[in-house]
Amino acid sequence: MLHVLEHAFIDSLNVFILVFVLYFILSFIEKYINKQLNSNNKLSPLFGAMIGLVPQCGISVCASDLYIKRKITIGTLISVFLACSDEAIFILLASEKFLTVIPLLLTKLIIGFSSGFIIDFIIAQKIKKTAEENVECCHHHHHKKENKILDNLLHTLSHSFEVFVYVFVVNLLFGLLFYFIGENNIILFLERNKYLSPLLATLIGAIPNCASSIILSELYIIGGISFGTLIAGLLINAGLGMIYLFKEKANFKNNIKIFIFMFILSMIFGYVICLINGF
Repeated sequence: MLHVLEHAFIDSLNVFILVFVLYFILSFIEKYINKQLNSNNKLSPLFGAMIGLVPQCGISVCASDLYIKRKITIGTLISVFLACSDEAIFILLASEKFLTVIPLLLTKLIIGFSSGFIIDFIIAQKIKKTAEENVECCHHHHHKKENKILDNLLHTLSHSFEVFVYVFVVNLLFGLLFYFIGENNIILFLERNKYLSPLLATLIGAIPNCASSIILSELYIIGGISFGTLIAGLLINAGLGMIYLFKEKANFKNNIKIFIFMFILSMIFGYVICLINGF
């Protein structure tokens, strides 16, 4: 039981450090970032997917936070989510199936970028309007130049701590869930339901905890699931980014749509790859 608490704390601390560093840097280049995202909306999903490939669960939390603050498009957010792989990359690299990492990352990059691009293209006018409204968000930073570093530091520290607390609670809850259900029970259930495995893997991947990506990658290594099933589970596995979206209750309906879209997309791609490569 204690290792669940320890794991939740370490994971949350890693997110805290990443969020703090990222937001402290962003506080100085916020105006430039907004300008780039406004003028290059078509390319932002590609950048999002590339950043999402970085095996760090804090990336998806940062993406959610930026989306909540209207600093990135919905397409870019989904690109980041679909490209995320969390600890799966490290586990696969340390195994005899380490070469799987190459097709895995390429598949997730292509699916992430293309999906994000299509979404932004479909709702381009709405995205453009939102981006134009947010270009002005940084004007207040020009006052009190001498206190800018201190103000940015305190604001970033406060915000990062809020993220840490939220992520820690969620991490702990889902860590306890895995502890009581048991990883072996999940593995056995997946192995016995071969043709349902992409659907079941998507359900497991949807659990916002690093343990889900670990289970899926370990199952793949021992031959318990196919590459297509692994893809299905890891596409939706955006770590804590998805759950962090629901922190903003005002956008609940929109967040539900994002989750449903991610779920359906992950399952479809999983089954397509399974049909090509076999279950």
